[in-house]
Amino acid sequence: MASLSLALVFLLVSSSFLVLDAQSSPPLVKGMSFTFYRSSCPDLEKIVTDYLRTVFRKDIGQAAALLRIHFHDCFVQGCDGSVLLDGSASGPSEKAAPPNLTLRPEAFVTINALRELVQKKCGRIVSCSDIVALAARDAVALSGGPNYRVPLGRRDGLTFATRDVTLSSLPGPNETTPALIAALSRINLNVIDLVALSGGHTIGISHCTSFEDRLYPTQDTTMDQTFSKNLKVTCPKKNSSNTTPLDIRSPNKFDNKYYVDLMNRQGLFTSDQDLYSNKTTRPIVTKFAINETAFFEQFAWSMVKMGQLSVLTGTQGEIRANCSARNSARSALWSVVDDEGEAAAF
Repeated sequence: MASLSLALVFLLVSSSFLVLDAQSSPPLVKGMSFTFYRSSCPDLEKIVTDYLRTVFRKDIGQAAALLRIHFHDCFVQGCDGSVLLDGSASGPSEKAAPPNLTLRPEAFVTINALRELVQKKCGRIVSCSDIVALAARDAVALSGGPNYRVPLGRRDGLTFATRDVTLSSLPGPNETTPALIAALSRINLNVIDLVALSGGHTIGISHCTSFEDRLYPTQDTTMDQTFSKNLKVTCPKKNSSNTTPLDIRSPNKFDNKYYVDLMNRQGLFTSDQDLYSNKTTRPIVTKFAINETAFFEQFAWSMVKMGQLSVLTGTQGEIRANCSARNSARSALWSVVDDEGEAAAF
């Protein structure tokens, strides 16, 4: 299926933003605020949005890539920017763990570019983990989804997770719905959050290796036959390096067509299609397939909720000068920002 042209994507989304305010959000963690940088970096959100608008005009695929980085960060030891860290002499990084090897390198470059732009304008005030959260929101909004408010005030973590912790924290594409429900419940996300957040698969691509077990040696019986035949053209054998869109109906537009795919047995992963097969989640999938506004509202709510998982605030962690590396122990001065955005150095 051919992708939509970039010009068409931006034409489609230019007037479709659904803006959700603070009243449409879950409770905020202590230390987080929607006005955190109001005084210290008032142009923060404009800086991020303007830059990403330019990035997405050239490469709409980075929208899904930035959204995925936020997911992979928050699901592993909380939203602390740990997935951004490169490895060290003492061992490989969280970024190098198998589930993160397909995170797009260009998206990490984009985050560091945003880090430089924000620091040039405001100084070392804004954390990399806050930049990741804002980039994920704009990835959604600029590709047609809801433009919700993001609570800010995160600090960057000082460590990254081990390979084993990363593997156990990130649900795989072959997980069943009961396993996903159990995994998310451990981090205080419920069944509705699961179905809504899975809707992030409405944009982006997947490698054949992530779903080839549904094609070979025999076809998964829950998969539509025509869909399967087309996938076998893209993935003619196991271990193919080819890729395919996660949502065959509108691969570059953030909408509710992912749920329509599931109702037509055209979900790419087991973890996707099983949401429609499972009696607990099937009514939620159906609701979101019929009512895009309901999906957008719940997705925004669940993203704000997920974006506050085990966050570091106050004097915890640090504010990195380079999102890919810890600050030097000899770093002269760094800032703490209170919930009203007033900077205080120490």
